[in-house]
Amino acid sequence: MPVGLLTIHAQLPGCTSLKQKRSLIKPVLARLHREFNISAAENELNDHWQETVLMCALVANDVAYIQKALNSVLDFVEVHFQDLIILNHRIEII
Repeated sequence: MPVGLLTIHAQLPGCTSLKQKRSLIKPVLARLHREFNISAAENELNDHWQETVLMCALVANDVAYIQKALNSVLDFVEVHFQDLIILNHRIEII
């Protein structure tokens, strides 16, 4: 059964503390889980104020569905969370 992973490396300009960073990231993760029924978490750069790496995981029977769904997640983040500047992203199918 294929697993899809979306990694988003993003910048949070203007973020001045870890508390502020968490207050920005937590709603993003909750909304992604609610809208797309995927697992989402902050994976790296936990101690950096102005950068984050978000990981989203999706399990399905069809590789094409996973690819399409993770591209939709990326588009959703770009449109709805404009305070996140996406520096890099990667989609992997395992």
